[in-house]
Amino acid sequence: MQATSVQTYARAVGVLFLLSMIGGFFGELYIPSRILVSGDAAATAKNIVESNSLFRLGFAAYLVEGICDIALSLLMYVLLRPVHRNLALLAAFFGLVSTSVFAVGELFYFGASIPLSGAAYLNSFSADQLNTLSMVSLRMYGLAAGIFMAFYGIATGIRGFLIYRSGFLPRVLGILMMLAGLGFITRNFVFVLAPAYLSNIFLVPMFLAGLSLTLWMLIKGVDVPKWEARAAGVSYPRA
Repeated sequence: MQATSVQTYARAVGVLFLLSMIGGFFGELYIPSRILVSGDAAATAKNIVESNSLFRLGFAAYLVEGICDIALSLLMYVLLRPVHRNLALLAAFFGLVSTSVFAVGELFYFGASIPLSGAAYLNSFSADQLNTLSMVSLRMYGLAAGIFMAFYGIATGIRGFLIYRSGFLPRVLGILMMLAGLGFITRNFVFVLAPAYLSNIFLVPMFLAGLSLTLWMLIKGVDVPKWEARAAGVSYPRA
């Protein structure tokens, strides 16, 4: 692979990470927080109907995130395979599975609008029943988002380990990525085994790691001579 291609891939990783974080913020956090009212099916249904464009924009934002994550699975594999091909491939597999599972969860998010569509075949249900059906669909979306974070966490942790061992990217980025992966995995098991202790503080390392990796890839990219040395199987001394 030519040096220009390696740096192009690195810049693409930075752009895709940035788009993924923006899509994730709007699709998973900001817009749902404007629509969903915890424990109140009627208020949530009212928000979905009255702010339907915003509701759909939330799904569109997730689509952007999902598309970026799929492309990132390939690009991160290409950049990290000189370190350890099988581990890089394993990380790509876990990344694709995590994106696929969350995509199923997003179907429940979008499906919450169906009971509120006013279609004729729903006339046999009362308004309260339709609101409840919509809320159940949103709850399933929330469960899918929380239960399967471990897949993404494992992918992130493996990538962090490979970055740490790479020599062509800063070790601190690898450490941040490993901590981010551990945070995702920990939150997943807390969600399943001890939901009373669930906290978004487990996601802070992912924000720091994602932002750091994005900025580094956009500004610096990879150390091309060291990447080429690893790709050629040459031992390159670390600083």
